Amino acid sequence: MFATRFDVLPPSPFPRLAQLLAPIEPEAEPIDLGIGEPKHAPPAFLKETLQNHFFEFNRYPPAAGQPELRQAIAKWAERRYGAGDIVDPDRHIIPLCGSREGLFNIALLCIPEPTDGLRSAVLMPNPFYQCYGVGAVAAGAEPVYLATPRQQGFLPDVQGLDEDLLARTAMLYFCSPANPQGAVAPIETLKEVILLAREHNFVVLFDECYSEIFLSAPPPGALDAVRELGGELDNVLIFNSLSKRSNLAGLRSGFCIGDADIIASFLKFRNLVAPQMPLPLQAVSAAAWNDEAHVVENRKLYQEKIKAAAEIMGEQFGFYAPEGGFFLWLDMSAYGGGETAAKRLWKKAGLRVVPGEYLARDPGTGRNENADFVRVALVHEKDLTITALSRMKQTMDEQVN
Repeated sequence: MFATRFDVLPPSPFPRLAQLLAPIEPEAEPIDLGIGEPKHAPPAFLKETLQNHFFEFNRYPPAAGQPELRQAIAKWAERRYGAGDIVDPDRHIIPLCGSREGLFNIALLCIPEPTDGLRSAVLMPNPFYQCYGVGAVAAGAEPVYLATPRQQGFLPDVQGLDEDLLARTAMLYFCSPANPQGAVAPIETLKEVILLAREHNFVVLFDECYSEIFLSAPPPGALDAVRELGGELDNVLIFNSLSKRSNLAGLRSGFCIGDADIIASFLKFRNLVAPQMPLPLQAVSAAAWNDEAHVVENRKLYQEKIKAAAEIMGEQFGFYAPEGGFFLWLDMSAYGGGETAAKRLWKKAGLRVVPGEYLARDPGTGRNENADFVRVALVHEKDLTITALSRMKQTMDEQVN
């Protein structure tokens, strides 16, 4: 049988979850709290934009994207981060077919060939968005998983990294707000990460796809840190998308902002091998980035659900209200761990949740540090979310009692 380097990877969390739950017949009407797919309605005004540009489906789109889309992204970056004097839409921005495409493909571009038999390292938080690890493996690098325990605010400790490891680091993925824990990195941490990347000459990839879903204050972003460090984008790439911000996960529309030299190389790379966003979808994307009213309303819906979750859960499951994103990261150590809890919640309550270990790796200690957790996506409308969380609490209370 032919073997590939990807054979060493575990399956995606969702097929793995499906296999876990397949033998179990739920005793209640199923509610899927597993996948982070927004169920809120996309902005209705975009239908007219799509209709007006429908005829452009007969044209091949340029890899650099339409100027109107790059300008819309730059204007958004100015409104959100005051980055008007930092981001040049012609030098620092490239549209993507969803952020995942870019987060994976950039590894093929930025990771060098092994030197003296020594593989490059790609650092990433643990748990992490799965395409980080696949990108590292595809490029022949070693994925290095950085612990994100609660006592560190669910963020990796980049200041405690070994010098030998940093010497062979090619990239660092840094996610804030974090998926799944919802942790928000303070601006000082973002600045430390950038300075570390410049000191050791690696690229830091800021995954900020949950930046517009927050509980109270807007999370600081890499562009805030870049501005405070003098305004240069050297060694920095920032990824975002419309999936969560605008409930447009199926549009597959995102962007990368960053180091002009890397963006220029990335454009050449994508022009050769990557999918390009169809022109009508670029027009829809530009219209979405240019509008904030729908984002404000969307955010309010998530804020209401997180507040409802706090009322239902109290201090159970180690509950805390995430500052960013729409996931709950619940500690099930008192109930047999994440997998055991996931099976019970599916059987007794019809609730599909993701065991934390499916989103993470054993870093070499012999134990997956996230095995006690489950991830819960608050993507449904408020009443259904309240129903699901109430079922969850009742089901786990019954196990203890």
